[in-house]
Amino acid sequence: MALSEPRDQPAGGAKARRTLLLIAAVVAAPVVLSYTFYYLFPRSASANYGELLPTVAITGADGVRPDGSPFRLPVPNGRWAIIMAAGGACDPSCSRALYATRQARTMQNKEIDRVERVWLVTDGVAPSPTLLAEHPDLVVVRAAQGAGPLPRGTQPLYLVDPTGHQVLAWPRDPDIKALSRDLSRLLRASKTASAG
Repeated sequence: MALSEPRDQPAGGAKARRTLLLIAAVVAAPVVLSYTFYYLFPRSASANYGELLPTVAITGADGVRPDGSPFRLPVPNGRWAIIMAAGGACDPSCSRALYATRQARTMQNKEIDRVERVWLVTDGVAPSPTLLAEHPDLVVVRAAQGAGPLPRGTQPLYLVDPTGHQVLAWPRDPDIKALSRDLSRLLRASKTASAG
């Protein structure tokens, strides 16, 4: 009995070809998408959330503590300072800024003691004791008479390095996680630089 030649199976061949193309598309898709996003939607050149300020000594942040002692930058013991300027009555925007800076500082974990929060009170109103009780780590400073203006006015929050130089300005109502990331990055970099 003669063996018959195998029949052509075009349907099976087309199905195999489709399966192979589908597998190739699944494997290639992440690479194609990553290149598309990289070239069509480039990331901002700046990796920080806050606005980078010129490296000069900050002005307008001197004042007097509640006990009458003077306050001047830099903060002692090599600490970084987050400066917020607002009237003593502390409106909702002020309260949110205090909360944001407290949370961002707390998120530094072991590095928390390297950051000081400073509230520069810009008028003669004494802050509420209830509000101050919510922020026991806060340094309250009455702005000095005739003190010069802060670099971007009283709306932003400022980060000042341990030498008294301005570093960043953040929005008054910041993204707490982004603010914390900026702070973490700078604390880590400054620790590495001082160790090196």
